[in-house]
Amino acid sequence: MMVCWPYFDPEFDNLPERIYGPPCRVCIDNDSMEECTVIKVDSVNKQGILLEVVQVLTNINLTILKSYISSDAGWFMDVFHVKDEHGDKIRDQNAISTVREIENTVKAMAYRNDVFNNSDQLSEHTAIEMKGTDRPGLFSEISAALADLHCNIVEAHAWSHNARLACVAYISDQSTDTPIDDPHRLATIEGHLTTLLRATTTPTQSESEIASPQEVKTAEFGEGTNMTDVERRLHQLMLSAGDFHRPEFEAMTPPPSSRSDGDEEGRKMVVSIENCHEKWYSIVSIECKDRPRLMFDTVCTLTDMQYVIFHASISSRDGRSLQEYFIRHVDGYALSSESEKEKVIKCLEAAIERRVCEGVRLELSAENRVGLLSDITRVLRENGLSVVRADVKTQGEKAVNAFYLKDILGNEVDTDVVESVKKEMDDVIDFEVKNDGGGSSSQQGGCLSSSPPQRLPGFFSLGDVLKSQIQRFSHNFIPTN
Repeated sequence: MMVCWPYFDPEFDNLPERIYGPPCRVCIDNDSMEECTVIKVDSVNKQGILLEVVQVLTNINLTILKSYISSDAGWFMDVFHVKDEHGDKIRDQNAISTVREIENTVKAMAYRNDVFNNSDQLSEHTAIEMKGTDRPGLFSEISAALADLHCNIVEAHAWSHNARLACVAYISDQSTDTPIDDPHRLATIEGHLTTLLRATTTPTQSESEIASPQEVKTAEFGEGTNMTDVERRLHQLMLSAGDFHRPEFEAMTPPPSSRSDGDEEGRKMVVSIENCHEKWYSIVSIECKDRPRLMFDTVCTLTDMQYVIFHASISSRDGRSLQEYFIRHVDGYALSSESEKEKVIKCLEAAIERRVCEGVRLELSAENRVGLLSDITRVLRENGLSVVRADVKTQGEKAVNAFYLKDILGNEVDTDVVESVKKEMDDVIDFEVKNDGGGSSSQQGGCLSSSPPQRLPGFFSLGDVLKSQIQRFSHNFIPTN
């Protein structure tokens, strides 16, 4: 007896492309412009697609000099003028192949609803994320607490801005170097770290600061994701922690709209919003000092706040960036109230500022071992240094750490203190100290070193310092139930 199975055309899955054309076309042009590469992206439109494209370009360290975006009528058309990290056109074949992967990224978006979903990825370590109110030495306390809980920190990234902290860390079991998947142990870790974060809350905090949740939980994305995925999550954590609210002790300083954003000529960051009633758009205009990853930060914030970018124009001239976005909320309406506009302005200002770190960049490398990060941050803390940003990675047998540091009063670090730290750890750790002053910016973060912000006289007292020293020991009290 012969059994006949139905015939399925192997090209059936590609039928929509054969009828309507490919869902995305990427063109890389090195001939039209003398000094930069032109990347053109034409694709079907979907919420979040602009962020996905910008994220791909950012992840290979391309600098976006100019961009034009239009996404009306269900089609997304974008033009980027870019340079590589050395200021040249894109010649590297690996980078070109990565840019072409945008086509697969857009195609994958057509079959999934969640733009930021990496939960299917397998990880060799456990990802955990933290957010809450920051204080001097908090990152050091977190490192020590994880060491006391027999956790090895394989990788960690932390941002501090406006007295808020966000941190994403990859940890493993200290003895087996395997992921921690025991629910009871994870609950113990989360509970202890939450207690540590909540120790910052004081009765003198404002209502907005008290409302900021101190939260620790196992992250929903796996290790091995691109750095921009982690950075986007840090943006989301800082946004949910309310870092767009200025600390109460800065209430008498000039508002964000009148502060300088580090421009050598003292020019200020300006963010404004007006409505285009004829087309039902809200027009967001941003002028600030240009730096790497700036477009990623602003597009990420607008997308995470549930706004759709229909048109945009980005340009850079004389070290200044000019960005203009035509947006609506996902419900189809423009920004309708002054309070909504004010919140968007504050959130964009925070997104631009939180990557701009004031302080000294300290790069350390050493043979990797359990508790290394705890020991390093303890020495920094005992020398009166506070970590405002950290990027910790393991590369083979080496641990590579980069810290941006201030002193406990929020001022620039004295060179004598740095020398003291070097003498204390120089036997086992290779040091490189960078002070990114003079307007230079790091490739990964655009962090700057500028004159320290003026604090209110008397804000930090001996009692504050004593309290921070007492809080250091809170990690020793680990819940047993």
